[in-house]
Amino acid sequence: MVKNIKIGVVASEYNYDITLMMLERAREHAKFLGAQISKEITVPGVYDMPLAVKKLLKEKDIDAVVVIGAVIEGETEHDTVIMNQTSRKLTDLSVEYDKPVGLGISGPGMSRLQAQDRIDKAKEAVEAVVKLHQKLH
Repeated sequence: MVKNIKIGVVASEYNYDITLMMLERAREHAKFLGAQISKEITVPGVYDMPLAVKKLLKEKDIDAVVVIGAVIEGETEHDTVIMNQTSRKLTDLSVEYDKPVGLGISGPGMSRLQAQDRIDKAKEAVEAVVKLHQKLH
């Protein structure tokens, strides 16, 4: 059982039919683990996440943040650019604020069907931040 870990969640509204299911999985898994999702912020897309993550990481009562999104392949390399830039900034923020950031974003290079098959990535991100928080504290 987890001792009072408070998690913030940032979820993308883009592909919301998928990310809403991911968000529900994250909530259920946090509860199962005994963690609490204490704040949720939705943003337009995955690329918009770092600013909201930074806001949550600054809060003293947030121990970790989980990001939830689905970056589906299009006709250009846009999905790869989005994931490269966002994941790098999220890693930088985690190190800067000394708090775990769980990457519950599926993609790039996947179809909508593949994204639907990966909704449990949100559970994995919750589990990762809980485990890392426990190991560091």
